[in-house]
Amino acid sequence: MRHPQDIQKDEAAMSTLQELTNAFEGIASMKIAKIKNQVLQATQFFNELWGIYSQLRVSPIFGFGRGNADEEVIDKELFIIITAEGGFSGDIDQKLIKYMLKSYNAEQHDIIVIGHHGAIQLAQRNVSYEKYYKLPKKDQNINVTPIIREVQKYRTTSVFYQQYVSLMVQDVKRIELSSAVAQKGKQATDEEKDIISEANYIFEPSTYDVVDYLESIMMQIAVSQLILDSKLAQYASRFRAMSASNQRASEAKTDLHMEYNRARRAIKDERLKEIVNSLKKTRKKSRAGAS
Repeated sequence: MRHPQDIQKDEAAMSTLQELTNAFEGIASMKIAKIKNQVLQATQFFNELWGIYSQLRVSPIFGFGRGNADEEVIDKELFIIITAEGGFSGDIDQKLIKYMLKSYNAEQHDIIVIGHHGAIQLAQRNVSYEKYYKLPKKDQNINVTPIIREVQKYRTTSVFYQQYVSLMVQDVKRIELSSAVAQKGKQATDEEKDIISEANYIFEPSTYDVVDYLESIMMQIAVSQLILDSKLAQYASRFRAMSASNQRASEAKTDLHMEYNRARRAIKDERLKEIVNSLKKTRKKSRAGAS
């Protein structure tokens, strides 16, 4: 049986671990509440843009804001995968990578990674990617312009991201970017507004340029919200992982405390036996001397 002092040190370590996991749980919970508010604000802005765009559309096909660019479109599908910046987000990044690789074909797809942990995961699997971007630290005014520029080079783009379902449930999803914009447009309010057309408005430099700009901005909002949704899922996954670690630490601490008490009791019992045996020997010697 281990010495009580050694057990006491392990119990103290479990107490420290319990405090740390409690702290990380609290941080993740606060981040979740903050990001939810940012998503709501971005949705309201998107709805206003969609109201203008839906009346100005000069083509039924979403043009990704490419305009009349002479640059040849790459005849591949771009995969954008959004992961955590570090490995402290449970197992959801591994699930997302596995989900993406089921559809991946090196000849048909190029990959852009957002989040350092995803880049590491792909490197470990010997899967190459075109570019890597850090997951934005801030949760508002996210600059996704460099990513949109890459998107405009490709025929189509699919985004693989982590979806927040609830605090204890997270999922992995794939969505085609133009479909994501259209889907958000369907969710926009259908309030009656003034008809926006060339008959009553002047568009500079042209209607096509305004439409291209709106498409680009709406893609930026859509990608930003997918990043925020992924961060929500990552924080929730972290919360779940910390909650499970906290529970295990609590159980381990209880077990160690019981072991500590048993060890102390065993030492006391051993000392008591030694005292009793010593008394017995003393009595025997006394009797032997008396006789």
